[in-house]
Amino acid sequence: MSGIIGKKVGMTSIYDESGKNIPCTILQAGPCTITQIKTEDKDGYSSFQLGFDEKTKNITRSYEGQFKRSKSKPLNKLVEFKGFEGDLKLGDKITVDHFVEGEYVDVSGLSKGKGFQGVVKRHGFAGVGDSTHGQHNRLRAPGSIGAGSSPSRVFKGMRMAGQTGNTKSKVLNLKVVKVMSEDNILIVRGSVPGHNNSYIIVQK
Repeated sequence: MSGIIGKKVGMTSIYDESGKNIPCTILQAGPCTITQIKTEDKDGYSSFQLGFDEKTKNITRSYEGQFKRSKSKPLNKLVEFKGFEGDLKLGDKITVDHFVEGEYVDVSGLSKGKGFQGVVKRHGFAGVGDSTHGQHNRLRAPGSIGAGSSPSRVFKGMRMAGQTGNTKSKVLNLKVVKVMSEDNILIVRGSVPGHNNSYIIVQK
């Protein structure tokens, strides 16, 4: 599955031909450099490694050698992709021209971290609906988490309070509304995981 690396810029809205307001996300997609080509003979599978976003510090010597082979500057984000078509070679650039308006893409990223949260925010529990009859501190409590004598334990996977967000997330079938090649901008319909300026991966 071919794709491109980018950053989430923010959200906006666009009016379509019928005058309907469409919520969209602006993505800075590429340009990405092909930093490594893996083949069946040497690596056991074929793929292209793309690099994005120039890196200015903390560059290891092994990475320096890798980027020197592709004749590119050190890059911060490296991701492997399969399924690229065409005659591509080391050092080539992948841009937003790889996409066309109207097609559907999958966008993955790291969701916003929300810290340690209770069951109401984390899992959508209703809490105790009736705040009368002495329920002074039970409104957002989880309630019972298991039976007593049998099974005498809490089942694994019980929905409880805990770390929320900051996990890999993917949104499927987002429509490409606009491709702005001159600015390396991709505008897709709907929301994308992550905060503004976070790395995202767009896949066909």
